[in-house]
Amino acid sequence: MKKNIIISWSSGKDSTLTLERLMESEDYRVVGLYTTHVNGEVPFQVTPIEVVRMQAQRLGLPLVTIELPEVFPANDVYQSLVIEGIKSSGLAIDGIAFGDMFCNGIVDYRKSYVEPAGYEAVFPLLGEDSLVLAQEIISRGIETVIVTIDRQAQLTEALCGQTYTSSLIESLGDNVDPCGEDGEFHTLVINSQYFSAPIKIKPQSIETGERFSHLRYQALSA
Repeated sequence: MKKNIIISWSSGKDSTLTLERLMESEDYRVVGLYTTHVNGEVPFQVTPIEVVRMQAQRLGLPLVTIELPEVFPANDVYQSLVIEGIKSSGLAIDGIAFGDMFCNGIVDYRKSYVEPAGYEAVFPLLGEDSLVLAQEIISRGIETVIVTIDRQAQLTEALCGQTYTSSLIESLGDNVDPCGEDGEFHTLVINSQYFSAPIKIKPQSIETGERFSHLRYQALSA
């Protein structure tokens, strides 16, 4: 019997690849997505929660939204909000899936609050080569736009709004992980084989902070 899984959904490519892997799994059934947000935006991607809802609608999956008091709340606050949000969703859930790739202690951290709540922690991408995963994302037709860059990673604002392609990956340089798994950049998925229709965005401006630069855009409903 397949286990019911809810996916930690950031709106980006890693979450989408996690979704597609699990949709094709013989062991798991994706029954929903959950997204944490601060003041109506997903941290780092700064994806408006309305755009996340558009993604969920196109995927035909229920979305659980969990508001955080700040980008980095205390661990116990974050963990309790996530678990309470999932438990109160009304969905029958056996496990929670994450798009983490690196074996850097994140698995133990996730399990420390997921398993005591009675859920299985699932990591479909863990330990796989970043370049191989990047190529899989592209070959699957997951259409992705870079929406945030970390200028400390020596990336320029010109990348904001660029499509995630093989040629773009090659241009990043050896100091940048091909999937941005060290936080060098963050993405928004606007289409995939499981979307009922693409999301069209109209770039409006680039917002420059002390460290990060973000693409601001309008998402078109049609």
